[in-house]
Amino acid sequence: MDFTLKQHPTLAKPEGPVLVCILDGWGENVSKDKFNGVFSANTPCSDALRDVPGRWRTILAHGTAVGLPSDADMGNSEVGHNALGAGQVIDQGASLVDKALESGSMFEGEGWQYVSENLPNGTLHLIGLLSDGGVHSRTDQLFGLIRGAVERGTKKIRVHILTDGRDVADGSSLKFVEELEGILKEVSGQCDAKIASGGGRMYVTMDRYEADWNIVKRGWDAHVLGEAPNKFTDAYTAVKTLRKEDSEKPVSDQWLEPFVIVDDAGAPVGTVEDGDAVVIFNFRADRVIELSKALEYKDFTAFDRVRVPQIKFAGMMQYDGDLKLPTNFLVPPPAISGVSGEFLVKNGLRTFVCSETQKFGHVTFFWNGNRSGYFDENLETYLEIPSDTVPFNEKPDMKAREIAAAGKEALRSGKFDQVRLNFANPDMVGHTGDLQATIHCCGLVDQCLKELLDVVDEVKGRFIVTSDHGNADDMVQRNKKTLEPLYEDGKPIPLTSHTLAPVPISIGGSGLPDDVKFKSDFEKAGLANVASTALNLMGYEAPPHMEPTLLA
Repeated sequence: MDFTLKQHPTLAKPEGPVLVCILDGWGENVSKDKFNGVFSANTPCSDALRDVPGRWRTILAHGTAVGLPSDADMGNSEVGHNALGAGQVIDQGASLVDKALESGSMFEGEGWQYVSENLPNGTLHLIGLLSDGGVHSRTDQLFGLIRGAVERGTKKIRVHILTDGRDVADGSSLKFVEELEGILKEVSGQCDAKIASGGGRMYVTMDRYEADWNIVKRGWDAHVLGEAPNKFTDAYTAVKTLRKEDSEKPVSDQWLEPFVIVDDAGAPVGTVEDGDAVVIFNFRADRVIELSKALEYKDFTAFDRVRVPQIKFAGMMQYDGDLKLPTNFLVPPPAISGVSGEFLVKNGLRTFVCSETQKFGHVTFFWNGNRSGYFDENLETYLEIPSDTVPFNEKPDMKAREIAAAGKEALRSGKFDQVRLNFANPDMVGHTGDLQATIHCCGLVDQCLKELLDVVDEVKGRFIVTSDHGNADDMVQRNKKTLEPLYEDGKPIPLTSHTLAPVPISIGGSGLPDDVKFKSDFEKAGLANVASTALNLMGYEAPPHMEPTLLA
């Protein structure tokens, strides 16, 4: 690939840097009422950007626009940042798994051959998020994996479930458990198949970015060792009991305590033993990388594993290409080459990148095409600000002020051609379902954005401000036909998932000529069109393999 960037024929390089700012989880929703955290917040900066003729619009951030199977699939931060950074629409995890199941190639590749070496006599353990949300996993893919394994002679299966309540409606875990139990009953004539353990995704197993290894340890203890404070003889009773629906403080699916399923004698039905096989069935990487390390690495020190069974382990996909983690996987990862970050360094352009822990991987690893580390450490500066380790609605400011301060310093330094930032608040606080905390954080992020844009004007730079998907823009479950909010016992039912809303995008800055505006006839533009647009703002034509620019 030729990495040479050509000078833009009409838009010269600005005197100052280009700010690329991602307001994570900030959608532009059709439902503009008190449950829209973005609409309800005090956002004078964002409101002013919206009013600039020809320099504000929305772009698609879900479904086929970001490589997902259908337009019913919510976008997420991973596929969103892949599209933003690559400038390309790439078949993503869910699509790749669908194709591998449909064609049967999942069971023909090296990954399945590897784990199946232990299956004549060992147990196949399947660990992952039990959800049809399509963000980390999908139940139909798990069911296809179970049926395919049984068809190929697997005699014993144990499923270790993480309940969702974040990418899907809270309380839906009971429905998913019933569906899974139905599939396990379906194959029971050929295979001894049971649910063995579980817990809520935010409390058990699915930590990310090494924010809290205790979450992973709880999962290890339950899934591998068969140890948990809660023991039940069936999973439905476990989930229903741990939700405490009739108490003063019911528990969300995502925060369920770990549990283990035991037999009539009180012994766990599905510990992981020598000679077993383990497959993580999530296709999304970020929240299973830590468990993958615990399952795969011989030298592992994050917590005491107590017992390390000798197993054959594979992921649904390879979750980190640079770490080659896991070594074995059922579905090959998407090959993303020619991403914008690589073009920048190949042309000697300097980049500053900053976010807090919760989104740092998105503006680095995912932005760079699922690639860890730097393209060129001499030309790239990455700054990670450690996130708080408390529920984000308790501290909704998160690290917005620190990110803004770092961004302003980088803009003024004269050292960088592009400054890339991500504000995590609208997404992470939105996921808690706390409307007031979400409204607060959107207002704070807007304040931080205003400070940054003032500095962009000061240094005669340019900016592009957008998002990766919706979330904070709708905090209540709604009637799908009327969009009216849904209530239970007189209280609104919180929405904790992403939304299908498009996201706003704005351009500007004192270094941008007045006649530069968006195209007026580009209705179906999406996140993948942002990379070309950013390169144009830096004074370069976009490479031909990237999706076209939004600029007229």
